[in-house]
Amino acid sequence: MMMSRITVSTKRIALLLGMAMSLPGAAYAELGYAIVPNATIYSGDIITSGSVSSVEVTNPNLAGGYASDMKQVVGKVSKRTLVAGRTIPLMALRDPYTVRRGEPVRLTYTVGRMQISARGEPLNDAMAGEAIRVRNSDTGVTVDGTVMKDGSIEVRQK
Repeated sequence: MMMSRITVSTKRIALLLGMAMSLPGAAYAELGYAIVPNATIYSGDIITSGSVSSVEVTNPNLAGGYASDMKQVVGKVSKRTLVAGRTIPLMALRDPYTVRRGEPVRLTYTVGRMQISARGEPLNDAMAGEAIRVRNSDTGVTVDGTVMKDGSIEVRQK
């Protein structure tokens, strides 16, 4: 009698374990994909399509916030070192700078229909839409402006 109880219990446990083992497999199909570096990517490096790969996510405990599509990472700049084979956190990426410190830019100032432009030098790196301080190359005066998508600086009125 004792033998049949053990056998029945063992069969139940095996059945339960079999079911438990099949559940994560089903969950994997829903986890999707993650983008990982092929080799170490250092802070400041621009990410290219050849430097990353798409892999299937198999860990159901993986924290979210990682890149899952190539479009999210290609052309972006790494803010920190990204280790090969590890997921890429979206917070570790930024857009490339539109203007760089010391590189010549065009300053524009608009009043109504009148527009004045001059050459300038940014005092720091910045992306489109960011505020920046720029030195007018002709006068040496430092002005505040906003970086435009085309790389020019729209000077703000004081």
